[in-house]
Amino acid sequence: MIPFDYERATDVDSAVATVTADPRAAFLAGGTNLVDHMKLGVAAPHLLVDVSRLPLDGVEALPGGGLRIGAAVRNSDLAAHDVVRARYPMLSRALLSGASGQLRNLATTAGNLLQRTRCVYFQDVTTPCNKREPGTGCSALGGYARYHAILGASEHCVAVHPSDMAVAMTALDAVVVVRDTGGERRIPLREFYRLPGDRPDHDTVLRHGDLVTAVELPEPPAGNRSAYRKVRDRASFAFAVVSVAAELTIGDAAITSARVALGGAAHQPWRATRAEEILLGSPPTEDTFTSAAESELAAAQPLPGNEFKVVLTRRVLVSVLRSLAEEARL
Repeated sequence: MIPFDYERATDVDSAVATVTADPRAAFLAGGTNLVDHMKLGVAAPHLLVDVSRLPLDGVEALPGGGLRIGAAVRNSDLAAHDVVRARYPMLSRALLSGASGQLRNLATTAGNLLQRTRCVYFQDVTTPCNKREPGTGCSALGGYARYHAILGASEHCVAVHPSDMAVAMTALDAVVVVRDTGGERRIPLREFYRLPGDRPDHDTVLRHGDLVTAVELPEPPAGNRSAYRKVRDRASFAFAVVSVAAELTIGDAAITSARVALGGAAHQPWRATRAEEILLGSPPTEDTFTSAAESELAAAQPLPGNEFKVVLTRRVLVSVLRSLAEEARL
């Protein structure tokens, strides 16, 4: 491992100022992603600013409804929180689907959102990777492509975002609270992540020195039903081949609200806006669900070796929507 300096932050403002002033500094919280990449030689910060002991580990109700989740809240604690389980069950399920119990006990809310979008080639420093070293090429093109993107990719990168939590939070219209040297700003999670384009090395819209301090969730629609379903190659400690986070509210004869996000499909958690447009105002039938899924996946561009993901995504999405409709009828 390359030597580095370590500093424990005493407050948010000084942590932000320290990292902003040093282009090779990085924030450290749970470290479940960053430390791995330092060991592999993928990341080499020369200063780590530890923010894990800052008072950012609370979960509190927002005025008028909704929930504010501190950046340092551990994934296990958030999944088990009474309010999350009762009002945001898809988020609890997504968190419990991620990694292993040991990692969930250490990983934080902000760290989960900020884990690198990556593939096996990104983590292998002997292979070309535009995300790791811009301009060197993408080894996944023409390589092992089973887990790679079917939506929103580019010729420069076809990796998919690995977070389960971020998929659920995208469907829940989460807002990320960020502190920089100029103060605080809020970024809707749908605008937080970038598609790769010609700069796949930039995963998010954050600037160097920006510190995520919280995530805010709006109050869910009354009478909604929600679910998170993850399809993976093994039962634990595996990224999604395909995942679906969906929330429906159904009136007397039609869907009155619909929020859907896909995981394992793109460089970012993929908000399925085309599917939502078809669902909203339509009857909760098999034909509606199939039409919504097919509309969302019409733009899919699978790679040789992952064509099955288009069919699998369609089937999982239809199945989740069907289950929510059946639950609403009970």
